[in-house]
Amino acid sequence: MANKTAPDSTRRSEKSRRAIYDAALALVGEVGYQKTTIEGIAARAGVGKQTIYRWWSSKADVLLEAFLDLSAQAAEAAAGPEVLGEEARYEIPDTGDLEADLKAVLRATVDELLDPKFEIPSRALAAEGVVNRQLGTEFVAKLLEPQLQLYVKRLRAAQEQGAVCPDIDPRIALELFVSPLAQRWLQHTGPISYDYTDALVEYALYGLAPR
Repeated sequence: MANKTAPDSTRRSEKSRRAIYDAALALVGEVGYQKTTIEGIAARAGVGKQTIYRWWSSKADVLLEAFLDLSAQAAEAAAGPEVLGEEARYEIPDTGDLEADLKAVLRATVDELLDPKFEIPSRALAAEGVVNRQLGTEFVAKLLEPQLQLYVKRLRAAQEQGAVCPDIDPRIALELFVSPLAQRWLQHTGPISYDYTDALVEYALYGLAPR
């Protein structure tokens, strides 16, 4: 008798996890956070409800992890195959030209914000985070703040290179170009584009006074 290969449980688990991520993000985009349920995610992913509870304790945990995975995939795609190493995917480039580096990463952010696969669940989670303090706190702690710290690291490097004033607080300074983009995107106060984010970087770096 031919030997039968035992099912690969790791492979099966990863396939289920990926299906749950996709289902959670699709549902929250279609029906909103409040109407998204563990039962709905399980049905859409084609798994049992107990499978989800084995890995996560709540729908918030599922959605945040799914969104973190989506963001990691976007970062990896933006980095390109020439970037080696796990951590390198999540670094802001340091070419020695701060203006060019900030413009490049904000252009990549524009692409991400305008991608429906990212935009739809992102808006749903951001909107819910405003009224749901626990979700909002987790969203900031697990997703937003780690990304902002990449800007802090790049600005500190620029301080060491003499490209930025040594006495500025990088965590405050980054808000000069990150916050206007986020607000315009969230509140639809105007279009977001490469020209817009390029202007934000220039205004932040050089101010409004004539040069």
